[in-house]
Amino acid sequence: MSKVLVIEVKTRDELKQFVKFPMDLYKGNPYYVPAFINDEINIWNPAENPALQYSESKQYLAFKDQKPAGRIAVIINHKEEKELGIRKVRFGWIDFIDDPEVSQALIQKAIDYAKEKNISKIEGPMGFTNLDKAGMLTLGFDKLATMIGIYNHNYYPKHLENLGLLKEKEWVEFEIMFPDTLPDKIHKFNELISQKYQLKVLRFKTKEEIIQYVDPMFDLLDETYKHLSTYTPISDEQRKTYKEKYFKLIDKDFIVCIVDANNNLISFAITMPSYSKALQKSKGKLLPFGWWHFLQAGKKNDRANFYLIGIHPEYQRRGVTSIIFKEIWKIFRKKGVKYLETNPELEENKSIQLLWQDYNPVNHKRRRTYSLDI
Repeated sequence: MSKVLVIEVKTRDELKQFVKFPMDLYKGNPYYVPAFINDEINIWNPAENPALQYSESKQYLAFKDQKPAGRIAVIINHKEEKELGIRKVRFGWIDFIDDPEVSQALIQKAIDYAKEKNISKIEGPMGFTNLDKAGMLTLGFDKLATMIGIYNHNYYPKHLENLGLLKEKEWVEFEIMFPDTLPDKIHKFNELISQKYQLKVLRFKTKEEIIQYVDPMFDLLDETYKHLSTYTPISDEQRKTYKEKYFKLIDKDFIVCIVDANNNLISFAITMPSYSKALQKSKGKLLPFGWWHFLQAGKKNDRANFYLIGIHPEYQRRGVTSIIFKEIWKIFRKKGVKYLETNPELEENKSIQLLWQDYNPVNHKRRRTYSLDI
């Protein structure tokens, strides 16, 4: 029986091998969507990833029969420990062939790292922060992945469960087929809510007009999710990075912003055309021709992904979600979008899931993190 060799990633070539491993593992899989190679490499660069200012991490590669067989990253978020009192080793970027020896060797690295740091718990898959990808797929292996969701083979969860890891958190995702028309009662209800609370939907003529609302959006995210037990506020450095990284991909027409009588942002929603097939065609690279696939996906696409939503606590459960949905419906009707896939939502976050309840959502994906007390 061949022994599994696990090495720590230390050189740039090893980092590239770490980043590209899943692309080889899922080659030919019609549901896997690769990430941008350069973005994945930059995650481990302190100059590019602000989370590294308050986190420490290591990456490992596993080999069997002298062939790449798996990977894993381990992370300690000191901000999480300081602000929430949560002390754990996060593990992520975990991929492996269908071999129990490989998955065991990788998880053992996370356990060893935790023991070295005198930490008694590991949890994953997850990234550095709340805005990173998290959760191992447990339902929806035959569904196309999105840019913001982890994809994995169906044998992954079984491997972790066999190693004694237990379910920690659960996320749900929904697919919604948009109706051709909305009932008159929805139009009337929206008018009533808008007039009652003196709310206004903003219209943007250029992308630059949105910039002044980006920081208020982040503020609203903090207000919306601060009640969740695992949420940590978004730092100024993170805000800057997310602006630079994602703003160029945002289509102004897919953003809904609602303000009150004083022009204060009380709710927003960001959707985008689905770039999953464009990423598959570009194979994780914008150059030389990847940009073309993205351009086409933005122009003609019958699918969209829901990315972020923020609703000020004072306006939750007051009908504002109905206004958001109607505005999204208007955008999609104009753009020819028929299907919307939500982002992963914590199963406990019922207030956000209320947004979809009247539109026959189908729970087509589920994912979870696994933990182990050491």
